[in-house]
Amino acid sequence: MKKLLILLSGLLLLQTSCSHTESVSGTRAERVVSEIHDPSSNKVLVACHRGDWRNWPENSLAAIESVIGMGADIVEIDLALTSDSVLVVCHDRTLNRTTTGKGLIAEIPYDSIQRCFLKSGHGVATSHRMPTLREALELCKDRIVVNIDKGYQYYDLVQRLSEELGVTGQLLIKGKSPVADVAAKFSRYEHNMMYMPIIDILKPKGQALFAEYLGTDTVPLAYEVCWSEYTPAVEACMKKVLAGGSKLWVNSLWPSLCGGLCDDAAFEGNPAAVYGKLVDMGATLIQTDRPVLPASSGVFAVCVVRSTAPM
Repeated sequence: MKKLLILLSGLLLLQTSCSHTESVSGTRAERVVSEIHDPSSNKVLVACHRGDWRNWPENSLAAIESVIGMGADIVEIDLALTSDSVLVVCHDRTLNRTTTGKGLIAEIPYDSIQRCFLKSGHGVATSHRMPTLREALELCKDRIVVNIDKGYQYYDLVQRLSEELGVTGQLLIKGKSPVADVAAKFSRYEHNMMYMPIIDILKPKGQALFAEYLGTDTVPLAYEVCWSEYTPAVEACMKKVLAGGSKLWVNSLWPSLCGGLCDDAAFEGNPAAVYGKLVDMGATLIQTDRPVLPASSGVFAVCVVRSTAPM
């Protein structure tokens, strides 16, 4: 019988092989990249959504530094472009929700944005300011893989900056663009960031994009699969992802992204019943809003161990 041994100090790191990356040389970020490139590895990597936003302002340098300290594998960030073409780390199109300022970021120069203060998750002004992508990448270099969620439209700007800083290989960018469009963009550069298509598998556009990938020779490193309800179509999609040699990325952020197998359900109920199901589906990349690190271990607190021993 399959056995899940949950070593829990709050939430999530799911690992089926805790020693795999220790045998790989290189920087911490390079070891995570090696795992992403290895379809045979069952180690579960954890991505932290907008950094540690429960304790620091979302997408702030402090939120990023916090999850690096936790031992996270990947930090997810979002990008916006100021009126004077400075890439900043922000999820929204406006300053309204996350800062003390107001207005469209695209219509405001960077020096004006720097006069605003970031807000906490409770909407309270802090002493932190919105970082540039340059500042974020300098902080993350060699330390953690960076997943750029909202930002594919700025690919060329990000690519040039990442090459300048020497971090191209540790960036994972994602999007919903057609296969040919992504291939054309990547053909302009000798070295590219990692790329992951987003598949909303229960929506017509998501189904069409997935079918497009299956109809080509392109094998993504991973697919991000989103689903509001676990159906035979979702199950079939996941099986095809894994059978094709790609990794499966899932989001446990809120119910509509993962059929209810979300962080809050795990936190309020049985973590094994939630994260264990995601792992059983084949997920080896899990994005969470609730990362927790035991201070003494240097790694995340949840480890899933599979065995054939009886319960």
